[in-house]
Amino acid sequence: MGDKTRALISILKLQPVVPVLVIKDLAHAVPLARALVAGGLKAIEITLRTPVALEAIRAVADEVEGAVPGAGTVLNAEQYHQAVDAGSQFIVSPGTTQELLDVARKSTVPLLPGAATASEVMALREEGYEVMKFFPAEQAGGSAYLKSLSSPLAGAMFCPTGGITPDNARDYLALPNVICVGGSWVAPSALVEAGDWDGITRLATEASRLSA
Repeated sequence: MGDKTRALISILKLQPVVPVLVIKDLAHAVPLARALVAGGLKAIEITLRTPVALEAIRAVADEVEGAVPGAGTVLNAEQYHQAVDAGSQFIVSPGTTQELLDVARKSTVPLLPGAATASEVMALREEGYEVMKFFPAEQAGGSAYLKSLSSPLAGAMFCPTGGITPDNARDYLALPNVICVGGSWVAPSALVEAGDWDGITRLATEASRLSA
């Protein structure tokens, strides 16, 4: 197991649920991250889906003690470099391209690459990846599909993301090839817009206690 794989696993094992955030207002980034960390969710994925995403990562990296910020929805080498420069400690992609594999190989910051089929998983294993994002989890076959991969693709570990809720998270977390899940329910937009950080801490606390 390589150093980057060990680093990624140590981050993903911090908690059963990695919050997947779409931050539209930069002013929300720091209090939102503090609320999540207070609830026990230290590793935080901030997706590059908004104009303020990179600045949000930078703010969380600089100002939120205990937070381990990562960048999600990273699609190319330029975004990878920008995310690392902003302070991301891990990078998440919805799928995988040769460009991403090339930049990840040269970077000290680990990549959690996306895969949804057995062939994609096998290709990533050939590239040395042991931990992958299973995306979009529910739409790609859910926990039953992922369970069916555990025997023929033994050794591959997953962070399922996409359609994960408090109702089905335990189904995924019970699988032998799941290290954690990604979910957006811990930071619903209504609570974020209202600045209800205590409410988000409560949701984060509940999520941090999820297990098989």
